[in-house]
Amino acid sequence: MSQTEQQRARYRVQPAERVQGEITVPGDKSISHRALMLGGIARGDTEIEGFLAGEDCLATLRALATLGVRIERPLPDRVIVHGEGPEALRGAAVPLDMGNAGTAIRLIMGLLSGQSFDSILIGDASLMRRPMERVAAPLRLMGARIETTDGKPPVHVRACPGLTAIDYTLPVASAQVKSAILLAALSARGRTRVVEPAPTRDHTERMLGAFGVSVWRSGVAGSDRWPMAITLEGGQPLIGAPVRVPGDFSSAAFFLVAGCLAADRGLVLRNVGVNPTRTGLLRLLKQMGADIRIHPPAHPAAHPDAELVADLEVHRSALKGITVPLELVALAIDEFPVFFIAASCAAGTTVLEGAQELRVKESDRLGGMAAGLKALGVHHELLPDGIRIEGGAGFSGGTIDSLGDHRIAMAFAVASLKASGPIEILDVANVATSFPGFIETARTAGLVLEAL
Repeated sequence: MSQTEQQRARYRVQPAERVQGEITVPGDKSISHRALMLGGIARGDTEIEGFLAGEDCLATLRALATLGVRIERPLPDRVIVHGEGPEALRGAAVPLDMGNAGTAIRLIMGLLSGQSFDSILIGDASLMRRPMERVAAPLRLMGARIETTDGKPPVHVRACPGLTAIDYTLPVASAQVKSAILLAALSARGRTRVVEPAPTRDHTERMLGAFGVSVWRSGVAGSDRWPMAITLEGGQPLIGAPVRVPGDFSSAAFFLVAGCLAADRGLVLRNVGVNPTRTGLLRLLKQMGADIRIHPPAHPAAHPDAELVADLEVHRSALKGITVPLELVALAIDEFPVFFIAASCAAGTTVLEGAQELRVKESDRLGGMAAGLKALGVHHELLPDGIRIEGGAGFSGGTIDSLGDHRIAMAFAVASLKASGPIEILDVANVATSFPGFIETARTAGLVLEAL
């Protein structure tokens, strides 16, 4: 699809009275990316069940195949990676196109930092505008030879087979930066230690453990929680392992909020990942008064590093505005677009600060969401690092520019449940990057949505 065709793709969403029933959401994007990458440098086969067949993860799959990794895909959501160790990777004759996948390009920078060949990383128009130096800088401290273009892609990762371990404190809590360092640390001499000032998603640490790598986690300076140090000894081999990818909590988030707004009879989301480093939105919604019930599986996973999974049942709730606790910002960073929809419908004022990270996602999500809320008549104040929303009035109809950002597009689709008129959402093609089948799932739940 050309860039012009992407920009023309749009949704029209009519007001709807309720959502109900049972739905499933696609596999977790973050876990799918990591399973492919670790499987690609492991020895032996890695069978991935529940793989997210969205454009972001397919970009990672294609990049690894270009680097010489043999990958089979017998079903859309089942992938078999035939790993032969990191030394089996081969330089590519063409740039590796990571599409719209910010997670993928930043993690693969770490994966390729210690290789004996050059690589060039590019992406779509959105990705080519996103900052890469916060990942490149600590990797350079390890000896990596990385060049960015005014801090953005194209990223040139030069041959450098001799990385050295570092002791690094993250300036800002970031799972992507942490994960890139840990992936580089696998091939570095010595013991790498990363200190994160606040909790971030821990999929990389969990999956490394499942692939046979010893990762140590401990509090810093006598604390038993945060800041947290993650330590990894370089040179440890990875052994291929089965990976079961749960439903993506970030995709489930749209329907959790939809349920809070309109599920009189309840809405059930099956087989959702509830890793505690991902479920900040769940805690925020409960603080707002949401009626959400968690039903864990009857038989817990046997492996201690396995991802936690549950069914989530949500009912219409009388939400109230809150001030978002700073410690939950990193744990809900991808879910804030739809959280703003919940806040707009809650009684009272909701305040978010400390979320500068939202400025450098697929779009400036603070600015983009603020513009959309204004278009639908929601009173708010945009802050440099957050937003203040006056809730309770619902939404008018109107036109939203999603800025090509899938999460903004899906968030405003949910707003239709409290809208007085139809909402048209522009530039929605990138929804396929993380949630293939969104239209069908939304309709199953009860949204009145059509693609134009």
